[in-house]
Amino acid sequence: MHPEMLSPFPSFLFNHVTVLQSQAKKCVIELGTIPLTTIEKLSDDVKLQPLPHLSDKSHPRELLQVIGKDMRIIVFAFVPKTKQKNEVFDALRRYTKPANLWDLYAFSCDPSTIKNDSEPKWRLLREYFRLFRKSLPQLRGAEEVSLSNDWWRLTRVNSSYSLCSTYPSELIVPRSISDEDLFQASTFRSGKRLPVISWCDAGSGAVLARSSQPMVGLMMNFRNNADEKLVCALSSRTTGDKGSPRKLYIIDARPRANALANGAKGGGSESSSNYPRSEVLFLGIQNIHTMRDSLSRLRDYVDAHGSISSNGTPSAVSVVGDRRNRGSTWGGGNLNSMTSFSSTLGEWLNHIQNILVGASWIAAQIAEEAAAVLVHCSDGWDRTTQLVALSCLLLDPYYRTFSGFQALVEKDWLAFGHPFAERMGVPTVAENGGSQYELLRQPSLGNLSSSPSRNALGPSGPSSNASAQSQTSNNSSPILLQWLDCISQLLRLYPCAFQFSSKFLVDFMDCVLSCRFGNFLCNSEREREQSGVTNSCRCMWSYLADLRASGGSFHEHYNPFYDPVKHNGALLPPAAALAPTLWPQFYLRWTCPIESQGGDLESQWHAMNKKYAEALKAKDIAELRAKDIKMKMESVKQDLQREKRASNTALVTAQSAQRENAAIKKAIESIGCTIKFSTSGNHEDRTEVLSCSLRRGTDVRDQGDENGDFSVSISAIEDSLVSEAPGDHFCESLCPFRTREGCRWPDAPCAQLGSQFVGLKANYDAFDRLSIQDCYFGPE
Repeated sequence: MHPEMLSPFPSFLFNHVTVLQSQAKKCVIELGTIPLTTIEKLSDDVKLQPLPHLSDKSHPRELLQVIGKDMRIIVFAFVPKTKQKNEVFDALRRYTKPANLWDLYAFSCDPSTIKNDSEPKWRLLREYFRLFRKSLPQLRGAEEVSLSNDWWRLTRVNSSYSLCSTYPSELIVPRSISDEDLFQASTFRSGKRLPVISWCDAGSGAVLARSSQPMVGLMMNFRNNADEKLVCALSSRTTGDKGSPRKLYIIDARPRANALANGAKGGGSESSSNYPRSEVLFLGIQNIHTMRDSLSRLRDYVDAHGSISSNGTPSAVSVVGDRRNRGSTWGGGNLNSMTSFSSTLGEWLNHIQNILVGASWIAAQIAEEAAAVLVHCSDGWDRTTQLVALSCLLLDPYYRTFSGFQALVEKDWLAFGHPFAERMGVPTVAENGGSQYELLRQPSLGNLSSSPSRNALGPSGPSSNASAQSQTSNNSSPILLQWLDCISQLLRLYPCAFQFSSKFLVDFMDCVLSCRFGNFLCNSEREREQSGVTNSCRCMWSYLADLRASGGSFHEHYNPFYDPVKHNGALLPPAAALAPTLWPQFYLRWTCPIESQGGDLESQWHAMNKKYAEALKAKDIAELRAKDIKMKMESVKQDLQREKRASNTALVTAQSAQRENAAIKKAIESIGCTIKFSTSGNHEDRTEVLSCSLRRGTDVRDQGDENGDFSVSISAIEDSLVSEAPGDHFCESLCPFRTREGCRWPDAPCAQLGSQFVGLKANYDAFDRLSIQDCYFGPE
């Protein structure tokens, strides 16, 4: 038990689940969150052994025990002398055992939101066509599709369920058998569940058929010609085949003694002398009551000795390491408890092994001999369904895929009338259209490890017959759980043969027990049609498919080791390999959560894959960020390149302007003018100045005065300022015609035609404004 459960805690009861919230951690406790229909028993008289860290005197509490069909046992603690416990107990008793079918949570959804791909009948018909290796044609209106070959045919004689109320509306039967023969043969079988074909091999003609026990009577001397004709037709060959009829095996799933005991009620088993080339075998599988009690003992022991226990005792690990016990105890008891555990576990595993061995033997005869096999038990809907469905799974690799698993369950479990309502303890539809239900209550258990007994909880509802029946019987049993357990054993033997994982089987079982969906309500196809389940409830197959789609190929329902090429035929395990082990993912998930997943390679792969998926997600995010940064860097690089090109262009322009400025300056100075760059101010100047002032814009920045004007002046020097010294004239330092007497302008050769200064471009408008002295020019 969790520590939070031993103190007052907030709990919430909804119309589907009860939720337990930890007061210390402020989170929902998964163990205490259980669907209401998954609750099997309630007990308000619970005695716990005192825990070392808690004293009953200092922590008084009132306890309520909840036992689930999914192997969990929860003990809720309430504040004493309050109405809380009674209110919760009454609410749980009322909602976990509703009186009417339509009070289940599955009917609470809005019908307009239901999206079912197809009717179960059409899916069954599609599976029949697959068995015949034919394609289902396009259907138009109420057109009936015919289906037959040299061996078998499809009949709709049960379309109104007049032949057998617990069989599907469409059946596969031998081609040589008429519908009239079927009616006559049905009277010889319990519940009119006559022999019909569940699986067939269109290549070899081998068949796997199912039925209920024959009504041979106490002396086993009653016979029925139509039944014998029908059973013999299962092993017949085609008209063109001149070989002898194939071998016929009649498999009775019960122990021989049980079969003989049923003779007192009119039942019994076949005699091989009445069916040519037949052999009758008994598999010794126990009835539903034995299976229910065996699971109950296993659940109590696993709960008492798990790491999380509801009986108040410490786990086995802590007790073994306690020196004060001097090693004399194990798991809260003496060493004999190990023997008790081995006996309890061995009993359950022995049941699983019997089913595995029986189904493997049936599959081997069909695959290796192309034989005809007829399987039945008493009613033909519990042990028969387990054996037939498991044999199909071994024979046909299609059934080991998700779509095939759905087709197999809908065919052999749903269409052929496994009584899910009775086995799960939920209401169903009575013959008169009302609700029929067995309302069950468990008595005070006292010690949690004691074997539970079952009595009636109270009035069951409007039907007095149902109420009377509920007082004396309990038909709940883990039949479907045993079948899934057998598949988990095959998954362990053949890890590459199944598309689905063990986690898928666990979730599948939880969905069935929760009654959230309408697929597994009622006891037969007929009852589901009467209650309108298909159009009123959600489909579990769609939910599971959406769940897988949300996780992609890495979802935990997928088997990572699946290899369809490696196992593309029948699986025929040898008997020596069929030694089952406890299915930890289901039986130990509440009491030993760490150990239940520790040694499973599949779980380890999914855990590693989850980390890998998270790493991939982080990698994608990092790549997106890197891509974004790269794009920004490219943008900045392009901006820098544009700036560089603009800078280079400005530099070239500036250099060109500088060269032009130098040439103009040199030219102007060569004709006796000066160029002066200055800012505005008071200048005492004795030259005639031709100036142009340019006021800077407000955006121009310079190291000088920002408020001043910048001016360019071109001045002609007065003659009186021109030095007579040779070195004072500007031209004298550059003129190649200079003599010792100085510049002879304008008589010098530089002023003559052909001089290097001839052709110099000048701004003549500026020259017009210059003061030109007459002495510059000589006489004509």
